[in-house]
Amino acid sequence: MPLMKPNIDVGIVGYGCYIPMYRLPAKEVNRIWNDGQGGVPIKEKAVGGPDEDTMTIGLEAARNALARAQIDPRQIGAVWVGSESHPYAVKPTSTIIAEAIGATPATQGADWQFACKAGTETIQAGIGFVAGGMARYVLGIGADTAQGRPGDALEFTAASGGAAFVIGAAEESLAVFEATYSHVTDTPDFWRRPTTHYPSHGQRFTGEPAYFHHVLSAAQTIMAELGYTAQDFAYVILHQPNRKFPERAAAELGFEKEQWVTGLLSPVVGNTYAGASVLGLTAVLDIAQPGDKILCVSFGSGAGSDAFVINTTDRLPDKQKSAPTTQDYINRRVEIDYATYVRYRSKLKMH
Repeated sequence: MPLMKPNIDVGIVGYGCYIPMYRLPAKEVNRIWNDGQGGVPIKEKAVGGPDEDTMTIGLEAARNALARAQIDPRQIGAVWVGSESHPYAVKPTSTIIAEAIGATPATQGADWQFACKAGTETIQAGIGFVAGGMARYVLGIGADTAQGRPGDALEFTAASGGAAFVIGAAEESLAVFEATYSHVTDTPDFWRRPTTHYPSHGQRFTGEPAYFHHVLSAAQTIMAELGYTAQDFAYVILHQPNRKFPERAAAELGFEKEQWVTGLLSPVVGNTYAGASVLGLTAVLDIAQPGDKILCVSFGSGAGSDAFVINTTDRLPDKQKSAPTTQDYINRRVEIDYATYVRYRSKLKMH
């Protein structure tokens, strides 16, 4: 199966994330809907405040990425935002962020969607845009304020957060893309009609054949095509709708706990959907060393996975402390109750 490898080496010039400070403990959801009975899938999830949405989250992540990249935003040839919770049905999130960072007017803007892998889509396209000479830099963002129907299992995990990456030439990069690969099928595991407020899902069907088939297939293919085994990687990041799925998939791929636990954020910030796997990548880049090899695999319901093999460079250490780290945002925590969560996320409809 052919991998996607650019003729010119391309990498990550800057990266950044943003996670809202508010946390809804899973036990609080359990108290409301299950009378406090039974287990919970994660510890807590990040919740956007009343003045936060995909645009503000993506903008903060973009500013952190630019702080690490140290480039003139007017050199960014495209600003792309992947999400399943864009604030407007008709008005791009990308143009607002491009304007706010000073990249307009000579730039290309677009919003992307493919459920939870919308963020990695922007990275793949950015690799091609830069390698093809269409732009010196591309800003790719994955961000969400994910929705879950009250009382649904998604309420435990559907969270808010995002990550941003400045894609550019390898000689300027703190990490370089060795190759990428996508595995896509039509699997109806998760969906939402345009006029429906909350998504629906296929219960356990979302695990197999949806999540596990695509994540494992993408990871196994890119590793086999490049001649790698799990032992060749310092870190692996797999899409994390919960803790159990990536833990099981990593084990099936042959990875040890110390290789995947750093990029596992779902127990403390939830499933940030389009920001999930890319947030895991920011957490790994925060602590990785030059010469580390990283495997990152996203998953989007519908369904598909994007896999990347990434090699860090000597430029990474100087960039790591140029902006708040992912752990900094995790540590910045204010616990809220279910009623506050309902108010902040506008789940109580007044009209």
